[in-house]
Amino acid sequence: MKKIILVVSIIAVTTVLFAIDYNTGIGVRGGLSNGLTIKHFIGEKTAIEGLLATRWGGLNITGLYEIHKAAAFDVERLNWYYGLGAHVGFWSGKDVGWADDDKDYTVIGVDGVIGIEYNFKEFPFNIGLDWKPAFNLTGNTEFWGDSGALSIRFVF
Repeated sequence: MKKIILVVSIIAVTTVLFAIDYNTGIGVRGGLSNGLTIKHFIGEKTAIEGLLATRWGGLNITGLYEIHKAAAFDVERLNWYYGLGAHVGFWSGKDVGWADDDKDYTVIGVDGVIGIEYNFKEFPFNIGLDWKPAFNLTGNTEFWGDSGALSIRFVF
């Protein structure tokens, strides 16, 4: 009888854990810039996300504040989100197409994000697709509208 109660308890806890949304997700992000992503929920529908990405031989660090909405397109476990954030990036002018010289660049700017993600019920992963436009305020003052990416995260 004790074994049956233990097995039923483990199944119930596992079902509950994978049936609810996650608290933290860590994974990879691929698009025109590739890197790492970590997302952590700080509230029931709010999350912070950190991105570490490479592009043009440089490094870009982004922090985002996101608001999540449930059931996009009336599909269970498919959520959408939007948010704002900021970034800092470091590049050498000789490695990028947007620079006319060989000097080093440090850019600081603001970011927006809109995305969609699916949280799998059967195993602790999610997959997301987003668009993250950015505007540099210093360094190279341009609008970057091509930062879309696919992310795959281990969630817990």
